[in-house]
Amino acid sequence: MLAFLRHAPSPLFGRRGLDLDFPMLAGCLALLGLGLVMITSASSEVAAVNSGNPLYHMIRHLIYVALGLGAGIAMLLVPLSAWQRLDWVLLLAAFGLLILVLLPGVGREVNGSMRWIGFGAFNVQPSELAKVFVVIYLAGYLVRRQEEVRESMWGFAKPFLVLLPMAFLLLLEPDFGATVVMMGAAVAMLFLGGVGMIRFSLLVIAAVGAVVVLVQTQEYRLQRLITFTDPWADQYGAGYQLTQALIAFGRGEWFGVGLGNSVQKQFYLPEAHTDFVFSVLAEELGMVGALATIALFAFVGVRALYIGLWAEKARQFFAAYVAWGLAFLWLGQFLINVGVNVGLLPTKGLTLPFLSYGGSSLVVTCASMALLLRIEWESRTVLGSEDTEFDEADFAEPPTKEVAHGR
Repeated sequence: MLAFLRHAPSPLFGRRGLDLDFPMLAGCLALLGLGLVMITSASSEVAAVNSGNPLYHMIRHLIYVALGLGAGIAMLLVPLSAWQRLDWVLLLAAFGLLILVLLPGVGREVNGSMRWIGFGAFNVQPSELAKVFVVIYLAGYLVRRQEEVRESMWGFAKPFLVLLPMAFLLLLEPDFGATVVMMGAAVAMLFLGGVGMIRFSLLVIAAVGAVVVLVQTQEYRLQRLITFTDPWADQYGAGYQLTQALIAFGRGEWFGVGLGNSVQKQFYLPEAHTDFVFSVLAEELGMVGALATIALFAFVGVRALYIGLWAEKARQFFAAYVAWGLAFLWLGQFLINVGVNVGLLPTKGLTLPFLSYGGSSLVVTCASMALLLRIEWESRTVLGSEDTEFDEADFAEPPTKEVAHGR
């Protein structure tokens, strides 16, 4: 199998060498590097006290980065047609993982949530895999049932027979943030798939109503909603985390207190290297650093959307839907995390893609990056076009005139 992939056309092994979308790759690697620096800084005090080694979390994060890049290299070798054929298998795997994590003795409970499956010293978060698997499944469905989705209510409604049970499993963990991100990406994919405006508007109204009901059915969700509107009313209780994050932003001012000089990371701000790493970044690098980070992530997110557009122009519709779905997963999670950090949204347990400490999230994000790079390469080389078939011989010799990739 590995020998076959090694000799199959891919952006890694060709006469042109690495044939990747370098602006996209550079943006993602810049975010990974910034994340490593900020995690080293934000976790040093906690790691020194809890483990005796201030670099404990940095070392573990480096291991996850290596695993993520390894997974990314593997993803670059796999043709998109393979993922399209396996979309149902991946969907069943997602359901299996989300059920396993809820079983006593299998799932690990952390801070009152059953979101992880333990493998020795490492934890796997099934929801991270499930979100990507749902995107791949839904992309395949939109290709197979394109006309039905656009023209009939039943074709539009059928994906929710799968999405709603999966959302229910996520809420049992509970993982409200992952549910919102997954459903948001799915709705956006359906809209781009050609769903009529009336049906889409009804879906948005139903989604907003569902969120309102879910918030009111759980006391802790309602309390978070009330608290984030005025965290200073209970700054040493329910509003403690948000008030400490806002203090971090205030201390950072325009240019920050300097890398490594954060005060809030010294046991004032809980989860400083995971959910609230952006607050520490704003404190140490200031508003200028925070805005530069937002701009970099905006570039990566918009680039991912353009990759989907290029795939659509190449008539590779499955690739286009996957690219758009992954872009919406990234952008949705980024907006929620930053919104939580600055107090615009209630506190949710969502990591910041590429930047936050978190094994499963980081590995899956790197794999998603590689999948986007593979989509861009296939759309540019017209590999897998519905109108054109290629074999290995077509890639044996370089073109007579080198054409620069100037996107």
